[in-house]
Amino acid sequence: MARQLTNAKPRDMKRTMNSFLKYMGNHKYALLIVGCLVIVSTGVNLWGTFQIRTVVNDYILPGDYQGLISFVILMICVYITGATSTAIYKQLMVHTSQKIVKEIRQDLFHKMQKLPLRYFDSNTHGNIMSRFTNDLDTVQDALNNCFDNLIQSFIMITGTLVLIFVLNWQLSLIVLVCMIMMYFLIQYLSQRSKYYFVHQQAAMGNLNGFIEEMVDGVKVVKVFNHERQNIDEFNRRNEQLRHASTEALTYSGRTIPTVVSISYFNYAIVACVGGFFAINGMMDLGSLSSYLIFVRQTAQPINQFTQQLNFILAAMAGAERIFEFMDEPKEVDEGKVTLARVREHHDGTLSECQEYTGHWAWRHPRDDDSVELVPLKGDVRFHDVIFGYDEDVTILKNINLFAKPGQKIAFVGSTGAGKTTITNLINRFYDIQSGSITYDGIDVKLIKKDDLRHSISIVLQDTHLFTGTIADNIRYGKLNATMDEVIEAAKLANAHSFIRRLPNGYETMLMGDGANLSQGQRQLLAIARAAIANPPVLILDEATSSIDTRTEKLIEKGMDRLMQNRTVFVIAHRLSTVRNSNAIMVLDHGEIIERGSHDELLAQKGRYYQLYTGQFELD
Repeated sequence: MARQLTNAKPRDMKRTMNSFLKYMGNHKYALLIVGCLVIVSTGVNLWGTFQIRTVVNDYILPGDYQGLISFVILMICVYITGATSTAIYKQLMVHTSQKIVKEIRQDLFHKMQKLPLRYFDSNTHGNIMSRFTNDLDTVQDALNNCFDNLIQSFIMITGTLVLIFVLNWQLSLIVLVCMIMMYFLIQYLSQRSKYYFVHQQAAMGNLNGFIEEMVDGVKVVKVFNHERQNIDEFNRRNEQLRHASTEALTYSGRTIPTVVSISYFNYAIVACVGGFFAINGMMDLGSLSSYLIFVRQTAQPINQFTQQLNFILAAMAGAERIFEFMDEPKEVDEGKVTLARVREHHDGTLSECQEYTGHWAWRHPRDDDSVELVPLKGDVRFHDVIFGYDEDVTILKNINLFAKPGQKIAFVGSTGAGKTTITNLINRFYDIQSGSITYDGIDVKLIKKDDLRHSISIVLQDTHLFTGTIADNIRYGKLNATMDEVIEAAKLANAHSFIRRLPNGYETMLMGDGANLSQGQRQLLAIARAAIANPPVLILDEATSSIDTRTEKLIEKGMDRLMQNRTVFVIAHRLSTVRNSNAIMVLDHGEIIERGSHDELLAQKGRYYQLYTGQFELD
């Protein structure tokens, strides 16, 4: 069944079409062949109908059976050519359209990988996914069904009009008037049906959203005995959908009967007038036979041509959303400093090497074309940093802090105080408005983002596991890791014990974001994934928030081993997890209001003391 159309139209048709033609241009020769074969196929149909005049006048009426047989054989050969052309261009069009859609989908996904995190924060996932689903499906439908059919319908309409005027121009005036009536009626009915299809889609979305909400909250519904009210609301929304669907299908269902009725009316008038012309010698019988067949088939190409134009407009609206997505500015990266494998010599000097030595350095090009190798240690410092996601709203105000290699720095504070924002700035998910952030003495803006992020591992509060084995998910932190390294990382995070108890151990398949594991187990895998990357800087953003106290104690030693000789930033609501930090930063409304060790902050009896003793709660 064809996809129902909406009133969506591209805002900038020219720009969208130019972008779309670039993809079609990659397959111009295939599309040219398709166009030529469509012309051959359609031309054969027009030629065959026109030649009925020859068959009647030159062979049937004179009784020339031998000539009739010869001409029929010729027509069979011509029709076989047309059928072969149709089969070839249909198959070629399928392959070509799928290649074009593949290229668009590929570029779309590549673009998504290059977009800054800010874009994903300001656009819903559903809106982004609609580019890959609804919009791309609409483009695919148009390519599969419209390109060849549009050419065919145009040639059929043009060819039919030309040939009927050749056969008899007086009768053709009647046909032309009826064709114009058909066109405007089709347009009117299409517009009305599309109007109600828009309401149908909206009503369907409202109904589906209500059902999904009720399924998710079924326990709450039953607790508060809200079933009767839900049924009433469902019936109301269901009635809205019924009304919109009925009107939409009513108008769309009237199109074909209306066009057919006009076509029959047109045919009857032309047959009567044409018969009068033939009786009075104003038109030969063969021309009338051809003419009536042309008239009989005029409705189909007009209806088809109008439908194809609507499909193309809907497809261009979807394509415009796709190309707008592709035109989004990519994540800016002007960094020149890169990570390099190095070998450390006895005198302490470093030299670049290709093999893995376990030592890394920043390859820092200088203005005099020399290259300095700066050892990768994990020294992170903030200098008067000011930042806001919106330039008009400041989130962080004059942040100054330092984390020496091997130190553990903790951030505590209420929700929205700026804790996660600070860690997002270290790996340049966002760029600061003023101040500077240095990494081993190098401004992070000078470091290539891929290399910067390669040196940092993050364990997020909301874990995300990919479809694949447990080993694959741990190996995500280091794609070339051996199985021994995977197991070692799991042991470090204390995940090995529960993994080996699973039916397939490390080869257990995870699907649905690890739905077959507990939240604590998923968090342990995320910690193991960070451990296998072996980074000099580790960020733990509420890493143990989803782990119960017993599990937290089990991984505490593993976490300590993981944090050895690394610079660690910890964000935590549980103050018990930050007591052994070298420094604790207490944030409030984007400012560091207290800093010091656990004992020092307790002695100050300020905000941290209130938090620790329960006099003040984090919200």
